[in-house]
Amino acid sequence: MYSEKVMDHFTNPRNVGEMPEANGIGVEGNPVCGDVMKIYIKVNEDKIVDAKFQTFGCGAAIAVSSMVTEMVKGMTLDEASKITKASLAEALDGLPPQKMHCSNLGADALHKAIADYKNKQQK
Repeated sequence: MYSEKVMDHFTNPRNVGEMPEANGIGVEGNPVCGDVMKIYIKVNEDKIVDAKFQTFGCGAAIAVSSMVTEMVKGMTLDEASKITKASLAEALDGLPPQKMHCSNLGADALHKAIADYKNKQQK
């Protein structure tokens, strides 16, 4: 059974789409279930000012993608890097045990987007 928040973010996902002007992009997938998440972030002065996602996956994966992009807006990179699978699942009022891997994907894709941004800044 899914929480109301999961159902809301699945049926009305926020921040869907590509972001051509993204400063960082993170992609994470799960070969077992076939879910793939792509998280885009736009950063200004060490703050995430915008985030979008493209996800191919189940309802829980879409809800996690929507929630993570909502959570990070306005956060510093340091704050956003502390988002975990547990904090994502908690923000959605929980996920069924068999869907917890979706929160891993969301946290991992976000962390990869932050790493991508930082790598680009060093060049």
